[in-house]
Amino acid sequence: MSSARVFAVVPLALAALALSGCSSWGCTDTTAERGTPGARVQVVDTDGRPLGVTAVVVDWRLRPHPQVPAEGDHVDFRFRFDGADEDARFAVDACAVDKERVALGCDLVEASQAFGPAADPHTGDVWLAVEHPERVVGVLFIPNDQFYDRRTCAVDAKDGGGVHPPERPDRGDQL
Repeated sequence: MSSARVFAVVPLALAALALSGCSSWGCTDTTAERGTPGARVQVVDTDGRPLGVTAVVVDWRLRPHPQVPAEGDHVDFRFRFDGADEDARFAVDACAVDKERVALGCDLVEASQAFGPAADPHTGDVWLAVEHPERVVGVLFIPNDQFYDRRTCAVDAKDGGGVHPPERPDRGDQL
């Protein structure tokens, strides 16, 4: 094989290895930045690009959960995912917050929960347990899609890595 052919083939082979995940540079995990929470948010991927779906808090209220009334008031909120259908695979965090937007209780809400045998078949219903229900002033969605999180480098050094969704919110987090 002539040296000209070798020089033409080597860069192609190296590019194929790099694109397949086999490279000497190693695996890197990064975390996406948390988007701005709101009662109506466009769901975004790990690069911050809109996915064509809007998560909306329809309404909320405080009342005892029918299955555990002795626990006192919980946050009962209704929501929908505009632009999604019943097979949609999106999930965002929802948090009950106080007047300073401190999370009092959070849970993951999947778009598929908004479809089913309800008075409005495109609206879901979720209950959030909170320590201080009297401090709740609203429910906010965090726009980052949490549905798909690729494997980490620690789990799969060859095919893992890349950008992961932001950390899930906890009670006490400032949103």
